[in-house]
Amino acid sequence: MVVLVTGGAGYIGSHAVKRLLAEGETVVALDNLAVGHREAIEALRTIADGRLAFVEADIGDREQVRGAIREHGVEAVMHFAALAQVGESVQHPLRYYRNNAASALTLLEEVVAAGVPRFIFSSTCATYGEPDASRVPIAEDCPQAPISPYGMSKLHVEHMLRDASASMGREARPFSFAALRYFNVAGSDPDGLIGEDHDPETHLIPVVIQAAMGKRDAVTIFGEDYPTPDGTCIRDYIHVSDLVDAHVAVMRALRPGEGRAYNLGIGEGRSVREVIESVRRVSGRSFEVRRGQRRPGDPPRLFADPSRIRRELGWSAGVTGLDEIVATAWNWFLAHPDGYRS
Repeated sequence: MVVLVTGGAGYIGSHAVKRLLAEGETVVALDNLAVGHREAIEALRTIADGRLAFVEADIGDREQVRGAIREHGVEAVMHFAALAQVGESVQHPLRYYRNNAASALTLLEEVVAAGVPRFIFSSTCATYGEPDASRVPIAEDCPQAPISPYGMSKLHVEHMLRDASASMGREARPFSFAALRYFNVAGSDPDGLIGEDHDPETHLIPVVIQAAMGKRDAVTIFGEDYPTPDGTCIRDYIHVSDLVDAHVAVMRALRPGEGRAYNLGIGEGRSVREVIESVRRVSGRSFEVRRGQRRPGDPPRLFADPSRIRRELGWSAGVTGLDEIVATAWNWFLAHPDGYRS
C-alpha cells in the first residue's frame, strides 16, 4: 500500500513513517519543514529500502499535494500536519484556522478528487474542551465543545471528513475516515533513530527532562490546589509507538464508506508531580521545582476511556508504565541534547 503521511518529518508523523516502513508499506512523507526535521527523513531513509519519498510542501499547496498523490498512486492518507499549541492558538487564532482547517480542506479536496479511499486524521482530546468531571474518563460520546482555536480547528476537520464521507457514500467511490483523538503523546522511538524535537518545547515530559539535563533553570508546577490526590493536574500519557500502532490498525480496519472516531490513551492519568518524580528516578538527577499559579483552562483531570478501540479492534497501549515511557524520552534526549542538530 502507498500511504501519504502529512507532517511526516514531525514528531508523531516520523514515528508513523517508521512504523509503516516496518510493515512493508511504501510511504510518501509530505512536510513543509516549518516544525518538522529533514534530519528525521534522512534517518528514516536508512531503513526504507527505497520505499520512502519525501515532498517538501505545505498541505495547502494544491499543485504539490495533487502531484504527490497522483504521481505515487497514494492509497491511504495519515494526516498529522498541524499547528498544535493551545496557548499560541488563542494568541493567533486565524493562523490556526488557516493551517489546521483551511489547508486541510485543500488536502481533503485533492484526496477525494483522486479517489483515495481512506483518510486517518490526527485529531485531539481538545475537541472535548473542559468536560464535566462526571464524564472522566472521556468516551467518544462526550460532547465536543472546544475552548481553544486549536481544538475548534481540529473539530472543523472532523466535520469536513464526516460530510465528505456521507456525500461520497452515494457515489461509486465511497470514502472512509477515522478521527483519532489523542490525549498526551510522549516518549520516543526505542531504537533511538528518531525522537521528539520541538522549539519551543511545551510538552511536560521533555520540559522536565530538559530541567534534569540542566537546559532549564527549573520546572514550574502551575497550580498545586486542584482536587486531585497530590493537588496537581492529572493527564493521560500514551507512548508515541503505541499511538502510531493504533493508526495502522485503524487504517487496515476501515471499510468503504465508514466513519470512525476513537480516543487514544492508556485509560488512566498521571499527575504533574508524578511525572516530575518519574524523571528524577529515570535520570538519577535532581533539579529545582517551582510553584506557579493555575493556568486558565486547565481541568484537574483529563484521561481517556479507550474501551471502544479495544473492543472493536483489539488495540490497547502496550507501554503503560510512566517510567518506561519517560525512559525512552530520556534516552533520546541524552543522545541528542540539542535534538536533531546534535
